[in-house]
Amino acid sequence: MTAVPQSSDSAPPHVGAGSLPSAPARLLRLPEVIARVGLKRSAIYQRMSEGRFPKSRSLGPRCAVWVEAEIDTWVRSVACSDASPQA
Repeated sequence: MTAVPQSSDSAPPHVGAGSLPSAPARLLRLPEVIARVGLKRSAIYQRMSEGRFPKSRSLGPRCAVWVEAEIDTWVRSVACSDASPQA
């Protein structure tokens, strides 16, 4: 078996011509979500059940994760709603 040399400046095969490479989706465990949003575990799960917080994904029976982009979007939406002018 011979190795095929690859150019270091070529894009990976999944990146199409003319498209910008995007960062891969990151998954966050509960301690990092708590640190980012400033809510405790119970408040996060309460808001999830009410539909006011991004849903977690299950990776196994004892492993829940959240998509980083969804958490970032939620944080921005809370920050924007708090920044609205008050009468």
